[in-house]
Amino acid sequence: FEAQLIPGKILKRYKRFLADIDLDIDNGPNKKNEVITAHTANTGSMKTCWAENWPVMISFHDNPKRKLKYSLEMTHNGDTWIGVNTAVPNKLGPEAILDGTITELQGYETIKPEQKIGKSRIDIYLYNGDKKEPTDECSVEIKNVTLLGGDRLATFPDGVSTRGQKHLEELISLKEQGIRACMLYIVQREDVDSFSPADDIDPVYGQLLRKAQAAGVEILVYQCKVSPEEIKIIKPLPYKL
Repeated sequence: FEAQLIPGKILKRYKRFLADIDLDIDNGPNKKNEVITAHTANTGSMKTCWAENWPVMISFHDNPKRKLKYSLEMTHNGDTWIGVNTAVPNKLGPEAILDGTITELQGYETIKPEQKIGKSRIDIYLYNGDKKEPTDECSVEIKNVTLLGGDRLATFPDGVSTRGQKHLEELISLKEQGIRACMLYIVQREDVDSFSPADDIDPVYGQLLRKAQAAGVEILVYQCKVSPEEIKIIKPLPYKL
């Protein structure tokens, strides 16, 4: 994080992108509570990611173009911090490729984020030189995973995701064109041991994920260590489809 995060307690989340946060401001004898509204960069339901009065961490942005100066970064359920800012995984992915953590995506000369490939915009595009061989390029789609299921299971999505379904179809299409394609799930919580699609929430997504795997799309699941000081991808997780 560019600056130290600010602690608070979440009071409510509403209109998808807004959250009211109670800041406990301690100025000695002038201690007071201030409630601010933070931007929430998360289009999902955030199920199992918050409840009233959970501890949270927010970031402050002194940008005159921003209507809301604060952003919700993470929540705490009593066991783990949970990274709820869905913009973060798109930074974590390239970082973990460059530092060698994501071993399956090593060996490419160039890494480009948010690259347009045909009619699709891919989160990470990896390639070598003139891309003469199919193995010289790789398209990677990233998803942020925060939903907690039973038996310490991380699941995705946390709501019906037509956008996520579309992304799987695009990866299948790229694979059919001979381009290496990968679905990378980044798990931003530490109270889970494995991953599976949330068939009870979006059965179509689960079906498409299995179709993608059968078509040769690679499934990668990596877990983060989440703290107010740093969020970092640390290890792969097993998955079951």
